Amino acid sequence: MWLGYLGGSVLQRLLDHGDADKFKITVLVRSPEKAAKLKPFGVEPVIASLSDLDIVERESSKADVVFSIADSDDLNSTRAVLVGLKKRHEAGGGSVPILIHTSGTGVVMDDAKGMYPYDTIYDDSNVEQMGSLLPSQLHRNVDLMILDADTEGYVKSYIILPSTIYGFASGPFVEKGIQNPRSIQIPLLVKTSIDRGRAGMVGEGKNIWPNVHIDDAADLFIVLYNSIRSNPSTGHGRNGYYFGENGEHSLYEISRAIGEAFVALGKGNNPEPTTFTDEEVKKYFGGPWLGSNSRCRATHSRAIGWKPLKTKKDLLESIKPEVEVSLGSTSVTQ
Repeated sequence: MWLGYLGGSVLQRLLDHGDADKFKITVLVRSPEKAAKLKPFGVEPVIASLSDLDIVERESSKADVVFSIADSDDLNSTRAVLVGLKKRHEAGGGSVPILIHTSGTGVVMDDAKGMYPYDTIYDDSNVEQMGSLLPSQLHRNVDLMILDADTEGYVKSYIILPSTIYGFASGPFVEKGIQNPRSIQIPLLVKTSIDRGRAGMVGEGKNIWPNVHIDDAADLFIVLYNSIRSNPSTGHGRNGYYFGENGEHSLYEISRAIGEAFVALGKGNNPEPTTFTDEEVKKYFGGPWLGSNSRCRATHSRAIGWKPLKTKKDLLESIKPEVEVSLGSTSVTQ
């Protein structure tokens, strides 16, 4: 397991698990400081980055279960995980190790540039539909390599695809400065809007994305893990997609909420977002991905018992606190 915003929340749930005393948990961290802070929690920290492929392979070869919660697009580190798990399989008398990999709903996004929503909604229980995704889609090259490994039989793979994760992570790892408490997408949009002096959006902000709270997203990993342990028929491989979503939002709604927070905090006088220029899109985001559609339904995830609680209302209510933190008017323990 790698420790970050989402990974830290999953790790805390594993430590709180009813069978935690039976687990031996190894966590990859990037610094000796974080490793020292982790020791008292009863886990084994290993100092490494994703580019330390020999370490990634070595630690994977020792594991019965790998939670990959770091970089959905790092082909080399994923390959190292699979090589390690294959060694585990070959040395384990036929036992098949488990890989719970984190992808993302970016795999179903289009190129709307904020100009329109679309009607296609991907369902994680629809094997044929999920299998139709083109190899050129974001994250897809890594996902396909994992699916091939499952087909070969030396690993059972389960791919979780969180959507726009929001909310502040909390708990002892945040308090100790080990875990990043903030997500990426919305804080980036907030930071960009602050930098330009007004809330912004790609195109007209009509594109739609799903959303999921950090706590609900972390819960999905544990619900899936428990299902794998208790039910051998839990879908894996090409039947092993699990979306993390609980509602949808348009980019305009997020940007408007940022604008409203600016006005409420005395940092602006007009809540209406304006369109990013092409130069701003390149400068801040590297491309128009923020204006894409990415629509899905977590039918499979709910079928195994996942019950997310936070909705779009909670998402929109989380915007003002994000703005306050980005403005420096309040803080999050880190």
